[in-house]
Amino acid sequence: MFARPPRSRLQRAVHRAPVLLFRLGLGGLLGSRLVLLTHVGRTTGRERQVVLEVVGREGEGYLVASGYGGRAQWFRNVTAQPRVRFQVGRRRFTGRAEVLPPAESGRRLAAYAHDHPRTAAALMRTLGHDVEGPEAYERLGADREQGVPLVALRPTP
Repeated sequence: MFARPPRSRLQRAVHRAPVLLFRLGLGGLLGSRLVLLTHVGRTTGRERQVVLEVVGREGEGYLVASGYGGRAQWFRNVTAQPRVRFQVGRRRFTGRAEVLPPAESGRRLAAYAHDHPRTAAALMRTLGHDVEGPEAYERLGADREQGVPLVALRPTP
């Protein structure tokens, strides 16, 4: 069972605060664990922004998790239109968002949980998932609809 996305004005404001920090040029204060993703809405065609936690690196690229699975609007948007811009700290990139294959997504989520056990466990509890052990993280990462699939943000030249 998933946690619900923020519904109240206060909850939405708290979730949107990191976006404001990036817009004010203060993204460097957030370090390299958060990424500002700018993507295009699949129905409106308008630019949208979301701040996500970096769960891994891939060369010059970054891996992020869709905490609300296939229901997350940003996930649905980048699946429809993979051209994106993203910023980590003060570094800005133009690139592509690519949903990892289920097995790879599962392995990478399990590796993240191994490297950051407290953070991963707290995040999964917040999202409504009761996860114990690497196999459970692998299953969760491989499930695109009810799980936590991973997306690679890869810079383009």
